[in-house]
Amino acid sequence: MRDTLRTGFRNRYLLALDLLLLPLATYLAFVVRFEGLFDWREPYRAVAPVYLAATLPLKIALLIWFGMYRRLWRFASVSELEGILLATGVSGLACAVLGLWGLPLLGLIPVRVPLGVLVVDALMTAGAVSLPRFVLRSVSWHLSGRPDSSSKRVLIAGAGQAGGYLVKQIKSHPEVTLIPIGFVDDDPSKQQHTLHGLPVFGRLADTARVCRQEAVDEVLIAMPTAPGSVVRELVRAAADAGVATRTLPGITDILSGRFDPFALRKVEIHDLLRREPIRTDLKLVQGLITERTVLITGAGGSIGAELCRQVCALEPTRLVLLGHGENSIFSIHQELLERFPHIPLEPVIADVKDAAQMQRLFERCEPYSVFHAAAHKHVPLMEENVSEAVLNNVLGTRNIVAAAAENGCAHLVLISTDKAVRPTSVMGATKRVAEQLVQAVAEETGRNFVAVRFGNVLGSRGSVLPTFIKQIAAGGPVTVTHPEMRRYFMTIPEAVQLVLQAGGLGRGGEVFVLDMGEPVKIADLAADLIRLSGKEVGRDVEIRFSGTRPGEKLYEELFFDAEHATPTEHPKVLKARNAALPVGVSSVVTDLMQAAQEGWPEAELRKLLKRLVPDYEPSLAGIPVRHPSRSRDSGGRPRVEE
Repeated sequence: MRDTLRTGFRNRYLLALDLLLLPLATYLAFVVRFEGLFDWREPYRAVAPVYLAATLPLKIALLIWFGMYRRLWRFASVSELEGILLATGVSGLACAVLGLWGLPLLGLIPVRVPLGVLVVDALMTAGAVSLPRFVLRSVSWHLSGRPDSSSKRVLIAGAGQAGGYLVKQIKSHPEVTLIPIGFVDDDPSKQQHTLHGLPVFGRLADTARVCRQEAVDEVLIAMPTAPGSVVRELVRAAADAGVATRTLPGITDILSGRFDPFALRKVEIHDLLRREPIRTDLKLVQGLITERTVLITGAGGSIGAELCRQVCALEPTRLVLLGHGENSIFSIHQELLERFPHIPLEPVIADVKDAAQMQRLFERCEPYSVFHAAAHKHVPLMEENVSEAVLNNVLGTRNIVAAAAENGCAHLVLISTDKAVRPTSVMGATKRVAEQLVQAVAEETGRNFVAVRFGNVLGSRGSVLPTFIKQIAAGGPVTVTHPEMRRYFMTIPEAVQLVLQAGGLGRGGEVFVLDMGEPVKIADLAADLIRLSGKEVGRDVEIRFSGTRPGEKLYEELFFDAEHATPTEHPKVLKARNAALPVGVSSVVTDLMQAAQEGWPEAELRKLLKRLVPDYEPSLAGIPVRHPSRSRDSGGRPRVEE
């Protein structure tokens, strides 16, 4: 029987049942109306067989018309019930017309069929059609829940629409070998109730207790819109009980009917940061990209590559992929050729530090929009390579911004960082100077040149996440610099959505920041990642604190005191007009560039950065802070004075 239900109960069997039950329904309608099995008064003894013979083919034809023999009834749901009610309702009306007027007018019966018979016949017909189909559905449901040796008992976190749909899909796919045993949910109205016959055992905080009491093998998180803090607590509670966790795909996939029970996946680190997804105002963004020439610098990097993907989806006239590393540019170019063969692409291997080369590129391509993602970003590495940080992040930005302004570029978005706020690192200070350069040109030209500040981007090359994963795979230890180190985090798609949105929202000179919620402790992130890897913190993998590195802060900030954060038309994006630029910023930037190119001592470069970014406080001990003047020595080089 179970195998028969799995392979499908043939609809021809249901047709045979209908041919037996529908005449019985009509007969019972006469029995009820005349209160007897056969001793009905004349002339209704003659009416009954004619009415039955006429309505049976009519009912079958209507059931065929409404698709009652083309459905998989072992998966029946509310939509199938609606179909039955519609088919049998139309059948009842058709039979009423036939019994009240059709058959008498044709002279086939001497009197009309009684109204009582017609009403009872319609009700009996609905029952006769429904009963075998939903018995089949019920038997299939219960048989699918019988455990076998490979079945896992699963607890579902979330007794809402997604959780209910998950239970239905698991029951409909016995090959998944999951046995749902109940729910946990924080909604007080759901406590002590059942959903699809399964109990709500308690609140989310009871997860560990329920897992132990009910011998749960796995927790399935069916809360696609729950915040990351809730997902983190569920993962930790399940881990405390020695139980693995998996989660559903996005709510849009579930509600659109594209959900596949095999799409249940392990909880990943970005689930623990889950926020309401950013919704891009496509009208604003399309104005920057659609049917325009777009140039992306650093196109082979993590952010640059994702920018390329999302920009191509908006149908630019041409996309210029600028990068210094040939392998990364080759990789994203090949990917885009495959995914977007109709978009003209131009890969360019060049260095943003080469001003003449940038001018020639902009003159030839004439981009309408530029997304400047090329930069050095690793804080400790840049502390050891100050000149390169200055040249790439400051000189490179000045070259791009100047070329964009001189060649009619309408929009430019600089990718900046939260480390530019009260920086303690060379990387942060150089990015702050880059913001100033964008602001200065925006004020001079009135162009829509803006900056976007990110927190840490999960999954980007060289970020903390891949490092932790490698350390866990090696058995540890996972190294965290300080137990109180906190950072704002966002995913790569979130970051790119913000970049695109900022380009549309900007009017020139603003800095945009994503509302990223609360900063996350790096130590907590490491512990969560260890648990998601199926290991226990301290027993399987140790977390070791190594001490803060040069240039690092315990806490990152998003705005300066002199900046005033204001909301935008987008609920998740804030903007600030930068504070007034330092006096003589252009001259000091020129001095800084010349000093970096001539290989001045790193301490002197830091002093020049301090002149441009007064809030910059180097974290390296023993470096005196001296403010440079604009005077020059006998060789024409900028002189830094006490």
